[in-house]
Amino acid sequence: MSVLVVGISHRSAPVPVLERVALTAEDAAKVAQSALEAEDVAESLVVATCNRTEIYVEAERFHGSVEHVTDLLIERSGLSRETLLRHLFVHYDNAAVAHLFSVAAGLDSMVVGESQILGQVRAALQRGQDGETVGPALNVLFQQALRIGKRGHAETDIDQAGPSLVQASLDEVERAGHRLSDLRVLVLGAGSMAALAATTASRRGVRSVTVANRTYANARRLAETIGATAVDWGQREAALAEADLVISCTGATGTVIGVDTVAPVVADRDRPYVLVDLALPHDVADEVADLSGVAVLGLAELQRRLTDAQGTADVDQVRSIVSGEVTAFLAARRAARVTPTVVALRSMATEVVDSEMERLEGRLREVDPAVLDEVRHAVRRVADKLLHQPTVRIKEMAGRPDALSYADALADLFALDRATIDAVTSVEDHGGDRP
Repeated sequence: MSVLVVGISHRSAPVPVLERVALTAEDAAKVAQSALEAEDVAESLVVATCNRTEIYVEAERFHGSVEHVTDLLIERSGLSRETLLRHLFVHYDNAAVAHLFSVAAGLDSMVVGESQILGQVRAALQRGQDGETVGPALNVLFQQALRIGKRGHAETDIDQAGPSLVQASLDEVERAGHRLSDLRVLVLGAGSMAALAATTASRRGVRSVTVANRTYANARRLAETIGATAVDWGQREAALAEADLVISCTGATGTVIGVDTVAPVVADRDRPYVLVDLALPHDVADEVADLSGVAVLGLAELQRRLTDAQGTADVDQVRSIVSGEVTAFLAARRAARVTPTVVALRSMATEVVDSEMERLEGRLREVDPAVLDEVRHAVRRVADKLLHQPTVRIKEMAGRPDALSYADALADLFALDRATIDAVTSVEDHGGDRP
């Protein structure tokens, strides 16, 4: 079994295409279940963020699995196969491991080093566990990815390499000549991104923060944590009229801020009006940007502006950490895969010794039991010595990419029972005690 990931991100596709395959948490859970319908897929997990949609599966074979998973994204997008395939990426086995570790470490984010991705990967793993689409292989892989992401932030200052998406948005507002202390901020939404937006804006010293959400209780809960004001969703148009800066991240399937809503607000306005759209699909209608006196900053614009704002020293250090962790993980995985063969080899030797001693004892009933014990120990020592060198060598080779070929050769040479090897593998995979 090997890990396969098929996905799309801000690095491979423009925002309009990303929007076509964007998934809510509920959608992501359904896609993970659908991935399991493929005959070769044993486990699945979906990472869905504002700038990436990735489907990870533990698969027996590459071709059938990649076609099935790709079709899930194509069906979701409604785009032609030819159109979407240009923007998809596929990583398999070692490359899939390296990709996930880089994602969790923030190296593949729109804003390199941002820490929100760790929470999103953790949420994806929890969703897979709750939906029972994640098994031992993906669980171990994603737990390791989370550990690596935490290590990168703990051992370096990569957090400073690039601010969070919200921090970057506020920086852009300031660069446009607006003083944050003068701005009344309205946050639309109450999810994780909205909470980050409201908290960050408050800490940056804006004049005031108001939160609006379809579920008023959620808006009030968020507002209370930062000393902001909560308003009912039905009052959002009045709140839009009072605001100077609107940060929208609702997770709605369609736009929530249209021209008809914004035009009256800016008609006789003599102060700036800025809309930061962090939602995917986008919350602000495209035509709003054409209104006089309105500045719209969306994910696509942020991506262009942030490209040159990334630090290098800490990023390189985290890349080194990820590279070392990938090497160690793959070596450990190869070692784990040859362990069942070693166990089966020693099990076979034990069975041969026990069988021959049973036969010998049946023929030599008159021999002193103490002598038979000495013979038994001697035969076992001979078997152990004969197996010692092959066992040592296969363990030494376990870290090499061709380790499995040696294990297979050993199994063939000694005609090892495949059922025994598979049984040990099952115990290893499910975290049982090692024989």
